[in-house]
This record gives sequence, C-alpha cells and structure tokens, in this order.
Amino acid sequence: MAREKIQIRKIDNATARQVTFSKRRRGLFKKAEELAVLCDAEVGIVIFSANGKLFEYASSSMKDIIEKRSMHSKKILLDKPSLDLNLDNCNFESLRKTVTEETQQLRKTRGEDLKGLSIEELQQLEKTLEAGLDRVLEKKGDKIKERISGLEKKGLQLKEENTRLRQQMELDMSTVGKQVVTDPENGLYEDGQSSESVTNASHSGGPQDYDDSFDTSLKLGLPWKESNATMMQ
Repeated sequence: MAREKIQIRKIDNATARQVTFSKRRRGLFKKAEELAVLCDAEVGIVIFSANGKLFEYASSSMKDIIEKRSMHSKKILLDKPSLDLNLDNCNFESLRKTVTEETQQLRKTRGEDLKGLSIEELQQLEKTLEAGLDRVLEKKGDKIKERISGLEKKGLQLKEENTRLRQQMELDMSTVGKQVVTDPENGLYEDGQSSESVTNASHSGGPQDYDDSFDTSLKLGLPWKESNATMMQ
C-alpha cells in the first residue's frame, strides 16, 4: 500500500511537533553525512529548534566550513560589481549620450555638420535660429534702452549741478565786487576808507611837476644823480 502524502504545514500539537522535529533532524543529519562521504564534500548544518536549542552537523570542522563560506562570499562581492557601481555606469552612459546629442545640435546651429538633414529638418532648424535671434535682438534692445535711460538721468543730474555751481559763483562774485556806503555822514565805505582818503588816493596818481634835469639825464644817457650833481656845480 502506498504511503499517504503528508501535507506540509505547521503541526499544531506541540508533542507531535517535537517528535516530528527529532525524526526529521536525525534523517537530515544522516543524509548530510551520506552526501559528504559519497561526494567527498564539506557539509555543515546548523539548526535551532523552536525552543532555541542548537543542533549542528559538520563533516569536518564547523569553524573551517564557516570561514571558507565567509571567504567565498567576500570573493563574490569583489568579483561582482555592486549595485551602486552599476547605477553609476548607467548614469554615465546616459550623460554621455546626452552630451553627444547636445554637441551635434550645437554644431547644427552653427551651420556645421548639416549633411544628411532633410528639408523639413532644415526648416525646423531655421525656425529655431530665427526664434533665438528674435530673443537676442529683444534683449539687446532692452539693454540699449536701459543704458540710454541711465545716461539721460546722469545728464540731468550734471545739468542741475552745473546750474547750482553757476548760481553759487555769481553769488560769490556779486558779494566780492559790491561797493556799498555804510556810513554816508562820515563818508566811510565798506572797505573802511574815508571819502577824503579815497579822493587823495585818486589824485595821488596824477602827473608830477616836470623835471628838466631828469629829461636831460635821459637824453645824455647818464644816471639822474650824476647829471643833477653836474648841473649844481
């Protein structure tokens, strides 16, 4: 009679579960031992029961098997590129492709490398260049208007400053050249001189009495003192 197939699921009865664990554990260790002997393999098995009890089997030394497994895992990590490295490579390829495409487009906008373009592509390129030129001209016009506005404002400021300086200079000149009598009774002027001193000063510059000796000395080419002394003798 064929053995009935057991459904693989957790055994609810604790006693039956413990009995099944013991039987299956012994059978697993026996199969591991057979595999190690028949195939000359290193086999290590570690089992923790539901209660946390440790059961293990090793065909040689469990420590050596664990160390060999750790070294093998490290070697796999070194030989196999990491996920981050793969992502970096993908990003690099994507960036390189983008740079290549943008470089080709830039060359086309410069009028280079136009071979192989269809009429539609050339028309589209022409529209793109015209749109870009319009934006450049518009920006240039705005800059020119800003510069003109700044120069006009600066010119207005200079004009106002020039007017202020001219008024200040006229005020200073009128203050210096103005002659006003401050005391009409005594005849004193603004500079502190009397009318008599001013009159004398004006007459002091008049012609002096004519001196014949001085004229004679000039005609003879002699110093005035020597000619005067000769005439007195």
